[in-house]
Amino acid sequence: MGERWDVVVVGSVNADLVVGVERRPAPGETVLGSDLAVHPGGKGANQAVAAARLGGRTGIVGRVGDDGHGALLRDALAAAGVDLAHLAATPGVPTGVALITVGPDGDNSIIVSPGANARLGPGDVAAARAMIAGAAVVSFQLEVPLPAVEAAARAAAEAGGRVVLNLSPPAPVPDGLLALCDPLVVNEHEAAFLLEGGGDPRDMAAALAAAGPRSVVVTLGADGAVVADGDGSAAIPSPETDAVDTTGAGDAFTAALCLRLARGDALRDAARYAARAGAAAVRGRGAQSSFPTPDELPDGPPEG
Repeated sequence: MGERWDVVVVGSVNADLVVGVERRPAPGETVLGSDLAVHPGGKGANQAVAAARLGGRTGIVGRVGDDGHGALLRDALAAAGVDLAHLAATPGVPTGVALITVGPDGDNSIIVSPGANARLGPGDVAAARAMIAGAAVVSFQLEVPLPAVEAAARAAAEAGGRVVLNLSPPAPVPDGLLALCDPLVVNEHEAAFLLEGGGDPRDMAAALAAAGPRSVVVTLGADGAVVADGDGSAAIPSPETDAVDTTGAGDAFTAALCLRLARGDALRDAARYAARAGAAAVRGRGAQSSFPTPDELPDGPPEG
């Protein structure tokens, strides 16, 4: 038997370039902002770092440019213990960046330039086939091209791995891909996108579960999550916490969910653990810098 991983993430690797502003400029206007802060980010890298920090053996399949941002991201992933054997450098192409302006009330405006992320394709999946086949859980988002996601999801399923798709940013996906998801992870907005309308989260989770995925998790921020599968649906409360910055909390939740599923937890138990990780992540600023280790998790709320 080859090497084994708890979680392999096939996804995006971005540098987050953050500037605070008192107000956003009108067309043609210049405003002064704060010092530029550069943080490692990207939903794929965030989830890989979060799973590794919680103690999981974790790998990533992705692309960065051969530039300074790529070096920063490699260092951050390596420091967390993520296997970088299939994080490819892409000559002549910049690393993906997210340009983020933060207003005085904390609201964000974000422009994402995918850069090297847009070059991730089925060839990268083929090169990483051994890593994907050796993973208990393979996790995906939609910040990289869909053909790479589809190819990797098929490879994982064929090898007996569990496929977890975080449908973010929301986009149409083929029924064949949805059918592999166990679970499909969405927030309320992404659930409403798929269902072409909102509603009660528990009803949305049940409706999504009936639409093809093997199981569904609808995340609700401070209100926890709702899970739905063949055993019905259940509400998963979140521990109470003082939120400082919610950036990356959803990635921490999904990573923790994947890790506990990889370790053999039932979906509801994995979601309870994930809610604790998400709650811990909002207590610090930034995304990856706020991700918890196991001893930093808050206690879960009492069941029942």
